[in-house]
Amino acid sequence: MLSVNNIQVYYHDVVQALRGLSLEAPKGKIVALLGSNGAGKSTALKAISGLLPLENGAITEGEVKFDGATIARVEPHMLTRRGMAHVREGRRIFADLTVEENLIAATYALEGRNAKAEYDMVYAMFPRLKEREKQIAGYLSGGEQQMLAVGRALIGKPSVILMDEPSLGLAPLVAQEIFKVVKRINEEQGATILLVEQNASLAFSIADFAYIMESGRVMTEGEVSKLKNDKDVQEFYLGMGGGETRKSFRDVKHYKRRKRWLS
Repeated sequence: MLSVNNIQVYYHDVVQALRGLSLEAPKGKIVALLGSNGAGKSTALKAISGLLPLENGAITEGEVKFDGATIARVEPHMLTRRGMAHVREGRRIFADLTVEENLIAATYALEGRNAKAEYDMVYAMFPRLKEREKQIAGYLSGGEQQMLAVGRALIGKPSVILMDEPSLGLAPLVAQEIFKVVKRINEEQGATILLVEQNASLAFSIADFAYIMESGRVMTEGEVSKLKNDKDVQEFYLGMGGGETRKSFRDVKHYKRRKRWLS
């Protein structure tokens, strides 16, 4: 469904953000992309959805494939019409429009696909949006704005949804509610989801597979069931043990490789 093969990304031709990143998001699966701030997670999503040029970024090596076709030069709006949605960090709703108008604005993604906008489906996923249908979006709570951001993506009936930090700035219970809906979208609509998240516990609660990034590259990957039992992942991403000294997951991996080499 979605394949990223050894891509390198630079901003302003000099700042390297991704260093040979490769990942796969199989059809119908939820794949989590985890890591600390600055690891390159959001850049990875922008590279996939074609938004890098808006920030003076570019893929200089490697390729991105969607449904078997290379999409490096495809414009973002055309990717949306092909069935890819990107729920960006910070929600990016139209704050001066109503909830209903935000959903109407998303219907451009249906052009050429002979499909009808299913507002009822969005409202069924997020009943609170139906209650606030005529309300100005900028006056919604943070959780409701995140629901609207996801709802706009669903209007286009995407086969792949890129989600960037959906729990950011939300109370724990609201974040859990959002993640339950993300899981429901995956199960009921069969959408493939590539999820960028810093809250590893939340991501692991719904994901099938996960990649962990640092400094623009993948440091480890695997089935979530296996990563949950990895002692390094438990210490650095699940808050289990490790004492008070802060260490880098990258340094631990380097130490283990060096230890094997010296032995």
